[in-house]
Amino acid sequence: MNIKSVCVYCGASFGSDPIYTEAAKAMGRALADRGLRLVYGGGQVGLMGVVADACIDAGGQVTGVIPDFLDKKEIAHPRVQDMHIVTSMHERKLMMADQADAFIAMPGGLGTMEELFEVWTWSQLGRHQKPVALLNMNGYWDKLTAFLDHMRDEGFVEAKHRDMLLSGETPEAALAALEGYEFPGVIASLDRAQT
Repeated sequence: MNIKSVCVYCGASFGSDPIYTEAAKAMGRALADRGLRLVYGGGQVGLMGVVADACIDAGGQVTGVIPDFLDKKEIAHPRVQDMHIVTSMHERKLMMADQADAFIAMPGGLGTMEELFEVWTWSQLGRHQKPVALLNMNGYWDKLTAFLDHMRDEGFVEAKHRDMLLSGETPEAALAALEGYEFPGVIASLDRAQT
């Protein structure tokens, strides 16, 4: 898979442990070092601002997408040259997905969870075939991944779609996981409907 841009979902806060800020810095640098364009939510606050700053400082390219109501609150990152102002959160998520070749969810809150699940759902429905990974440093996503295994075991998520959510404990490992990805196909009910 030829990946040129990665959408990073992450918190608009810093979290309770400085390790998350360090991971965001490392992610921004890793993207720039690999020549990958960062696509993100356009903010200058929290981990979002940290990952963008680190990528810019390392000479990387950054694309931000932010809804106008947040731009009016002066949350948009002033150092991001390629900033898109959109009219809604829905438009923001769609543009971010269209701009990216792959996705990584770093530690974050409700917005990060929503973005992760939406883009992963789009993939199982065949709306795109792009890889999705977790940056699972400090065990942040462990309880979520255990619950996802439970969903699979109870028959609500196909094994191939549980497995399509990749993971790495460092930015380098998460980025490496994206490279070998092969799309497993859509959910079985859609396969049956097309035959």
